[in-house]
Amino acid sequence: MTEESLTLDPQEKFLDFFKQEKYRKKIGEMAINESESVVVDFDDLLVYDSELAENLIKNPDEYLRYAEQAALAQLRIEASEYAETVEKVTVRFRKLPIPTPIRRLGSKNIGKLIMVEGIVVRATPAQPLVTVAAFRCKRCEYINYVRQSGPFLTGPSECSNPSCRRRGPFEFVQEESSFVDAQQIRIQEKPEDLPPGQLPRWVDVHLQGRDIVDVARPGDNVSVTGIVRATAPRLPRMGHLRLFKLSIEANYVEVKGKEPEALIASPEEEKKILELAKDPWIHRKIIRSIAPSIYGYEHVKEAIMYLLFGGVQKSLPDINIRGELNVLLIGDPGTAKSQLLQYVARISPRGLYTSGRGTTAAGLTAAVLREKDGGMTLEAGALVLADKGVACIDEIDKMKPEDRVAMHEAMEQHTISVAKGGIVATLNARTAILAAANPALGRYEPYRTIAENINLPVTLLSRFDLIFVLRDQPEKELDSKLSEHILGLHKRGTVEAEPPISPDLLRKYISYSKNIKPTLTDEAIQRLKDFYLTMRAASEAEGSPIAITARQLESLVRIAEARARSALRDKVLAEDAEAAIAIMKKSLEQVGIDLSSRKIDIDIIMTGKPKSLRDKLQIVLGTVVELERENGMAKRSEVIEILKRDYSIPPAETERLLNQLLKEGTLYSPRNGYLKKT
Repeated sequence: MTEESLTLDPQEKFLDFFKQEKYRKKIGEMAINESESVVVDFDDLLVYDSELAENLIKNPDEYLRYAEQAALAQLRIEASEYAETVEKVTVRFRKLPIPTPIRRLGSKNIGKLIMVEGIVVRATPAQPLVTVAAFRCKRCEYINYVRQSGPFLTGPSECSNPSCRRRGPFEFVQEESSFVDAQQIRIQEKPEDLPPGQLPRWVDVHLQGRDIVDVARPGDNVSVTGIVRATAPRLPRMGHLRLFKLSIEANYVEVKGKEPEALIASPEEEKKILELAKDPWIHRKIIRSIAPSIYGYEHVKEAIMYLLFGGVQKSLPDINIRGELNVLLIGDPGTAKSQLLQYVARISPRGLYTSGRGTTAAGLTAAVLREKDGGMTLEAGALVLADKGVACIDEIDKMKPEDRVAMHEAMEQHTISVAKGGIVATLNARTAILAAANPALGRYEPYRTIAENINLPVTLLSRFDLIFVLRDQPEKELDSKLSEHILGLHKRGTVEAEPPISPDLLRKYISYSKNIKPTLTDEAIQRLKDFYLTMRAASEAEGSPIAITARQLESLVRIAEARARSALRDKVLAEDAEAAIAIMKKSLEQVGIDLSSRKIDIDIIMTGKPKSLRDKLQIVLGTVVELERENGMAKRSEVIEILKRDYSIPPAETERLLNQLLKEGTLYSPRNGYLKKT
């Protein structure tokens, strides 16, 4: 700042500021882009004149006017022809030094320039808003121009024609009026900024100008610079209320991308991250840093590590292949499932935790709401807000079936489609899902299949890459260590050994790793191919169950990519493929075993019935059809006798199979003791 600028008035100071090379170039480019606004970094103004910057924050209405007049004057110098066509240049300020938390907005901020950060949860369609209204006097045909402010259209008090001066009547002339694009969005606090146990706060933001309207969509992480306004709601025939409502008149909107900006590592942290990645035992360190207070569960924590880092999304010309993993934990009560989920929601760069008991389809995906003026708006749900992050859904089995169906598209296609109330939209939901469920009978029964153990449809089960069962079994040595760990925690109030990587650094490490896109090496491809072909070959024999499908092969690729990414490598090595195969085997051994043949059968997850059960059901059905053809109906006692004699199926099992077919509606009983196929 020069000495003479101390004596200049604000408009001249701004004019001097816009004469800097950076802003002369920006203003000159306005003619090329046919733009009517110029974006200013607040830091530049602060360096140029701190007093001017301070006054802009305190009196934005006055000082923005000075800035706009100065920018227009500079435009006349840089591009005089274009300046003739522009009525006004809007100056937009971005990157204020300190953002104001949404929950701290209050009366002291009214009329001040502030910056807030949050997630867009609602956006109205862009609509034209009149700024200067033209009214024709019906008596003398003179056109009066009235600058508009506030929510209602205001006409002239009298005709401004000196020879008329009548008080009307006036007619609004649309062709002569000036319009600007306008939109209203709602910004909510980011989940990671939310104090524990608090409801998220939100604020409405009014946008004007084609360069900031329709920039942000529901689910976007945004930073908004604007002036805080207070308006008093009006009740019909009662007048204005004393209680005012705060909103923000936006000056600038910046979409900060899907990954939270706050997690950009400092140079020192980046150095630490790169040093950690060189450690040959980095995977063990990350696993030991995930929920260190929870004892054991090495394989579950390993799966959570893969889920946090994620694979690489592929966008092919015809299809998109998801990169995020989905993991399901089924466990007995008291196996720390909820604690694990809550920890993952905290450690993830963008994590959300929700419980299935109080969650609806609209709350998970997107809701279409009716506005006061009769229009419809779209409000983003949990899976949209957790885009490119992790959604932790506890007690997923307690959700209503009709609400759970909403997750199918999000889990495989990573989009959420809405067609309701005249709004047809597809929102991104590139979300990794970590879900937990309790067994249907209270405890997990090892002698029942996974589909029988849990109240979840197979259509949802098949979309999880890894499924683990957490069982609470008495085991002397393990119980001794677990009790020592829990009692030690209560005695010390802290973990005995500090985690190798602090939670804050781990979040930044995960965020940093997202820039790496690992590719498969030939060795890794060969290992995955060999495993897939070996498992498929075991299924070729007549009557053998199918052990694995192409869906599991894609899961293996995602897990291997996630392992490479967690070591900040851009190549997926053979060891990554081996680790992916090992954890996939562990998952299949827990939930994909046909209990009668002791063979891996993927149909347990895909269809809910192992091949051995399907074969028996087919025999029962065939016997019923045969007897029905002979006698018109099949006698229940006769079916049981034939199956015992010809197929050695015990009567108790036959009863169970018949009851299952009756329950599914494949068979029905026309009268007591008789059966027919539907």
